[in-house]
Amino acid sequence: MRMLSGLLLATERRAIIGLASLYASRMLGLFMVLPVLALYADDLAGATPLLIGLALGAYGLTQAILQIPFGLLSDRIGRKTVIAAGLVLFMLGSVVAALADSIGGVILGRCLQGSGAVAAAIMALLADQTREQVRTAAMATIGMSIGVAFALAMVIGPWLASGFGLSGVFWFTALLAALSLLVLWRLVPQAPRRLRHRDVLLDRAQLKATLGRSDLVRLDISIFALHLILMAIFVAVPFRLLEVGIALPHHGWVYFAVMALAFVVMVPLVIFAEKRHRMRGVFLLAVAGMALCLLGLGALPVGLVSMSLLLLGFFIAFNLLEATLPSMISKLAPAGAKGTAMGVYSTSQFLGAFLGGVMGGALAQQWGYDAVFYGSALVGLGWLAAIWGMPAPRHLASEVVALDEQAHGDALETLMERFADVAGVEDVLVVPEERLAYLKVDRQRLDSDALARVVGIKRNH
Repeated sequence: MRMLSGLLLATERRAIIGLASLYASRMLGLFMVLPVLALYADDLAGATPLLIGLALGAYGLTQAILQIPFGLLSDRIGRKTVIAAGLVLFMLGSVVAALADSIGGVILGRCLQGSGAVAAAIMALLADQTREQVRTAAMATIGMSIGVAFALAMVIGPWLASGFGLSGVFWFTALLAALSLLVLWRLVPQAPRRLRHRDVLLDRAQLKATLGRSDLVRLDISIFALHLILMAIFVAVPFRLLEVGIALPHHGWVYFAVMALAFVVMVPLVIFAEKRHRMRGVFLLAVAGMALCLLGLGALPVGLVSMSLLLLGFFIAFNLLEATLPSMISKLAPAGAKGTAMGVYSTSQFLGAFLGGVMGGALAQQWGYDAVFYGSALVGLGWLAAIWGMPAPRHLASEVVALDEQAHGDALETLMERFADVAGVEDVLVVPEERLAYLKVDRQRLDSDALARVVGIKRNH
């Protein structure tokens, strides 16, 4: 954000700060229950390991069903209206879960939380509020805020639960939603109504072609498996921490230490993968390492040191994959189809979260907590087999270029060929009605001057 500050307009800066805080607070609320729900739900009427797992992952089902429709609805009735409605649903779900005295009530509350599926609408509003030349960095700021929110959730959840119980976690989540509504109202500026953003929102015309790309489908499988595993193991991990003698009020310190160390290790690995073009190798290594850590959690004798090291290894792999998978989607998506590819990817993520909670609960109920780790490890090995033959992604960047407003409609039809002749432009989609060109470029080979001549404008660097 600091590097961007000199390039941003005041309205862009307000929009990025406000929308990043909205996205992060929502993710914080969804994930705070992850490290504590399995422990505290035992006191709820009707609780079983299967239903506890369902409560963990229930938000993913409604999120998967509604996130694309909410994004499309925001095109029709306005972004802020849809976001406000989603935050109200999220707050309502939090209140329902806070007041629940049965596991069924918590499941209902989690479903309502997920029904406030405003992620796509938030990203679309950010696109409305930012110019093309700063949009990618603005999106990256949102991504970083999600990572920070997840890490904070793992720490804050146990601390809140130890002092105020499970209902206290949900009441805090409701408070976050109320504050988010205030931020949306006071901080996020109104945006002009614009045409659809193909780099942000799903385009139904491109959906079939996107689903037919085996490389993109492998990444959808990857995010599905990653969040399935994450939800599944948190049916068992809190109990394992108790077994090694760590009292619940101190679970937050364990997660804090593990997440901080995992972040320190993860950052240079991401830089290495990007700068040295070793994305495929790092990707395969992370999945294999995660599967081995899960096997260790199930097979090795329970001990504080072994548990801590295996959790550290798991979260290094998790954070690495969470950071690199969206980058790989961006590299592989065809020109103008990034929003569509990300829509399918996000739906896969939420479905994975839902089924992971169900799988973890079912395994724990039938065979105990060791089975949760063994089952998750098998998912990891199947995931590794699915991606093994995947070629290394080309390191292409997405660009959205505004076309010369003086260009005639018939001239726009010839731009595809002219763009294709520019060195470094690997794929292009020209949308005359939007006066935009969506490009995939190799930045090391890109002839920026030739591209500027085609566009008919001076490029801003």
